[in-house]
Amino acid sequence: MSHFLGEFECKLDAKGRLMIPAGLRKQMPEAEKEGLVVNRGFEKHLVIYSRKEWDKIMEDLSRLNQYEEKNRQFIRYFTRGATELSLDAAGRILLPKSLLEYAGASSEVVLASQFNKIELWSKDAYDALLDNEPDNFSKLAEEVMGGAGRRADV
Repeated sequence: MSHFLGEFECKLDAKGRLMIPAGLRKQMPEAEKEGLVVNRGFEKHLVIYSRKEWDKIMEDLSRLNQYEEKNRQFIRYFTRGATELSLDAAGRILLPKSLLEYAGASSEVVLASQFNKIELWSKDAYDALLDNEPDNFSKLAEEVMGGAGRRADV
């Protein structure tokens, strides 16, 4: 599994096209051939997956018992708006207007790598999110990562 690395400030053009930064494009060589998938994030942002990662998620979702209402609801809301993306010859992707509106993205966005996916935030929302860093980040790290069996060499 590949893990993306980096944070990139980008601009959308008037048509909603985004130039994937060269540093990020190098990390996903299969994107030109296989494409990408964009979807709504759990917060007001978008998530971009490689086609391979999206297929793994769909496989996981297909294993849920669809006779249970909560599973059907989750699948419905999770996949709402999911769209295949293709890179054009210039290395751009065209993001759906409805998804950009959901994320509150206008012309300036941030692509933030998160393991096997890329989060797309409006620059203002991303800056506000990071401005609200917990007062005691060290304590949060202890609570989240301090469990038994974790490496302590960070």
